[in-house]
Amino acid sequence: EAYTSSDNSVDYGNNELSRQLSIVARLIKGRLGTKLYMVTLDGFDTHENQNQSHPQLMNNIATAVSAFYDDLAADNMDKSVLSMTFSEFGRRVSENSGGTDHGAAAPMYIIGGKLKSPIVGSNPNLTDLDRGDLKYKIDFRSVYASLIQNNFKIDPKQMGIQNDALRGLF
Repeated sequence: EAYTSSDNSVDYGNNELSRQLSIVARLIKGRLGTKLYMVTLDGFDTHENQNQSHPQLMNNIATAVSAFYDDLAADNMDKSVLSMTFSEFGRRVSENSGGTDHGAAAPMYIIGGKLKSPIVGSNPNLTDLDRGDLKYKIDFRSVYASLIQNNFKIDPKQMGIQNDALRGLF
C-alpha cells in the first residue's frame, strides 16, 4: 500500500542503486514507517582496472543519492532522512595491476537529515601506514553507536558500544 500510494517525483536514471533508492523513496513517501532500509551496490572489489570501473561506481552513487534526496524534497521529507554508506572492506594504498587489495580503513559517508557538520575527520595520511594499510581515525562502531543513539534513541552502551566519535554531528 505504501508503495502504490506514492510515486517518484524525479527521474532516477538507470542503474541498480537508483532503482533501489526509487523504491525506498516511494515507501518513505507512502509512510510505511520503517526506520531502516538497506540498499546495495556491488562492483567495488576492484583488484584491477580500477581507473575504468571506480569513476562509474562513484557516479552511480552520486546520481542515485542526488535523485533520492530531490525526490524526498518534493514532499518535504528530505530533512527527516539520513543515509549512510559503508563497506565490509577498505582499500590498500599500493596499486597492483591497476587496482588495490583489500585494506583496513575506508570512508563512510553520512548524508542528509539534520547534520550540523558536513565533514568529520581528516584526510588519511598516505605515507604513515600500518603494514600497507591506511590507519583509521574513527572506529566504525562508534559511528553506528552515534546513529543508534541519535536516531533510534537506544543507549549504545546497552550493546557494548562506546559513543564518542561523532559528538556534535547531530
